[in-house]
Amino acid sequence: MTSIHDRLDPHDLAHTHGGPDALGVPRWDFSTNANACGPAPVALEQVRQVDVRRYPDPSYAVLRQQLARLHGVEPARIVVAASASEFIRRMTLAIALLHPGARVRVPDYAYGEYAAAAEALGLRVVREIDDLDARDPAWLIWHTEPGSPVGDARAAPPFNPGESVLVVDRAYAPLRLDGEAPPVPDQAWQLWSPNKALGLTGVRGAYAIAPARVPESAALTDWLTGRLQALAPSWPLGAHAVAMLQCWASEDAQSWVRSSLHILRSWRRQQLDLCQKRLGWTCLTSVTPFYIARWGQWTPGEDAASDPLHPSQVLPELRALGVKLRDCTSMGLPGWVRVSVQAPPTQQALALLWRQTVGDGGFVPTVRQSGFQSLSTY
Repeated sequence: MTSIHDRLDPHDLAHTHGGPDALGVPRWDFSTNANACGPAPVALEQVRQVDVRRYPDPSYAVLRQQLARLHGVEPARIVVAASASEFIRRMTLAIALLHPGARVRVPDYAYGEYAAAAEALGLRVVREIDDLDARDPAWLIWHTEPGSPVGDARAAPPFNPGESVLVVDRAYAPLRLDGEAPPVPDQAWQLWSPNKALGLTGVRGAYAIAPARVPESAALTDWLTGRLQALAPSWPLGAHAVAMLQCWASEDAQSWVRSSLHILRSWRRQQLDLCQKRLGWTCLTSVTPFYIARWGQWTPGEDAASDPLHPSQVLPELRALGVKLRDCTSMGLPGWVRVSVQAPPTQQALALLWRQTVGDGGFVPTVRQSGFQSLSTY
């Protein structure tokens, strides 16, 4: 099945991001999923107090113990990484060494790094929507919970832990605003990047949790854990990242994040009301402080120059005014934008500058009129 991803350069998929760009820091930034209540004061203070004159402990022994205690696992199961993206690249390389030319399964709509890492190593990328041949399984499976860009909640796909590796990216798990998370399979790897929950995305640092050792998958888990350590550079975490992750493991930081969720729920309710009623956008329900939206319906590849409301026309104009939304084309959803929840004054700036950009006359929210039901419709 051909998808939008088949028409995009994997390099472009991985290197399209929200946040600061060539124009600098957006004044009103809806394009990243950092906790809008942040930065967490306790984390910011700990990062500021870092002694940058010295190297961190290259074994990260204390940090791994703290993270292990947070998750109730053995320290040996903690694998530190320079960032979530760095771990994605390193895990994919390990699988490529074990199974050259392997299949890598990625979510239908997701961060481009999963596919780009596989493509760079000559691995075959398949998506959840694709039919898989049981005789040729995906040796590496990426799953996000909650998902991004959609912010949905989905159970992890079934897999055979004796032959395949499932990694659940839990970057947004601490920011879940609704419901209970689907259970993570016991034999899955978990990837955590708490800088988003803490509102400190400029500090890069992440960690993975290896599955518990069981006879069925012990050999594969042991090999991967050792290979991931061997493939890591010296000091993958700098002193600032160590400070952030140590703070993340503390009850003070965990309490701050939990408290911020009440505020984010209120802001999300106000922002959705603004986007849907005042701006005429269609917004999908999510369980996170971000969601995807659109204000029209276009055919992929349609000439954007003929339509002043096309995202490729509107987004640069908004960016020039200081507002940035995350174009979802690189995530497999052309025509959609991902919108993070922001404080009410920032929401009002969006409303004002949207009307300044598109005007009030003649705007029709075509998706709402077409009886929008789900992503599969488009």
